[in-house]
Amino acid sequence: MRTLLSFTALFLSVIMLQLSTGGVGPLDALSGAALGFDNRQIGLLGSAHFVGFFIGCWWTPRLMGRVGHSRAFAVCTALGAMGLLGHTLTENPYAWAAMRIASGLCVAGCYTVIEAWINAKVTNENRGRTSGIYRIADTGASFAAQLLIAVLPPASYISYNLLAIMCCATLLPLMMSRASQPKLPAAPRLRPGLAWRCSPLGVAGVIVSALSSASFRMVGPIYGQGVGLVVDQIAFFLAAFVLGGALAQYPVGWLADKFDRRWVLIWLSTVSMIACAVTLPASGGGTVAIMGSAIFFGLTTVPIFSVSAAHANDFATSEERVELSAALMFFYATGAIAAPLVASVLIEAFGPGALFVFIAVGHLGLILFGLARMRARAAPEERTRYVYAPRTSFTIGKMLKRAREGRQ
Repeated sequence: MRTLLSFTALFLSVIMLQLSTGGVGPLDALSGAALGFDNRQIGLLGSAHFVGFFIGCWWTPRLMGRVGHSRAFAVCTALGAMGLLGHTLTENPYAWAAMRIASGLCVAGCYTVIEAWINAKVTNENRGRTSGIYRIADTGASFAAQLLIAVLPPASYISYNLLAIMCCATLLPLMMSRASQPKLPAAPRLRPGLAWRCSPLGVAGVIVSALSSASFRMVGPIYGQGVGLVVDQIAFFLAAFVLGGALAQYPVGWLADKFDRRWVLIWLSTVSMIACAVTLPASGGGTVAIMGSAIFFGLTTVPIFSVSAAHANDFATSEERVELSAALMFFYATGAIAAPLVASVLIEAFGPGALFVFIAVGHLGLILFGLARMRARAAPEERTRYVYAPRTSFTIGKMLKRAREGRQ
């Protein structure tokens, strides 16, 4: 318990980070609509966020190597706060996109520091409990961040200032902690080819996961407004998606450990297509129907990343798993950069329902590719344990490596 309490500062920083940067995505979409941005420009904001996310994943381990954990964390947080405050200085969508790059870099950079710190300080005895509390703090704050837009007026000076204050508050727990900084970690090499060599299906799965999650979270508010949802309903719609993803982790993990993971991916994508079909008419059925459809969509789409990562790790050696995790994150970031922009273009051309048609087509592609891969290669004789894999940083693989191999 004493050791867990020593991580309190890190967990508090995670909560404040999620509340600030997790809330800016839907707020930007609604603010852009209020200011007259077209759908493509709003989609560009979501894509810009993931450009910054990728830069932060790659750059922060190197920054930590030069200036240490605390200073790297301060740099990333400052960039995030500057990006949030910059929204109040102009109403130019392309300037906002540049600011969203800063907020995306802040997310990836801060998570990189936090996860490197946790991984260096955790022991074999408390690794499982620490990781569990970390995931609860992260997911709970992500859920709350979606609800923030119900109380933050779009295109408001006050809204962006409140998010910037929370971003600055991210610094306080870590800077006031008396815990010593850990040794500087070695940055994992980025080897995208390693992921493709281990599992082409795993790569396809994380890309489709990015297509689903990034499109929904960044462009979902456009869809919501297009089908007549008010701001409160859009907030619950996005939060329900996060809740559904959290609820799915245990049952899907049990299935992924018991059955061929390729079939689990195929059936998840099949049910995801059904969820897309259900979500479209649910928008006119009231708040309960909207919440239910979003939970169903989160239940079926969010676990795909973790199942794909588990399947890819089945074909990797113990020495490759940290770099494999970074490679999968690279492919996720690549898909997440493209998805919001493509989805917004389709909505502009064909209406709000095109969002879920786009996502359904992606899952259909994953089903067909999964069936083809089952003909190309047999299932592995030995499998790693299923582990919930957050999409946070290139260093998350170090935290998950021992759990995948059945060690505490």
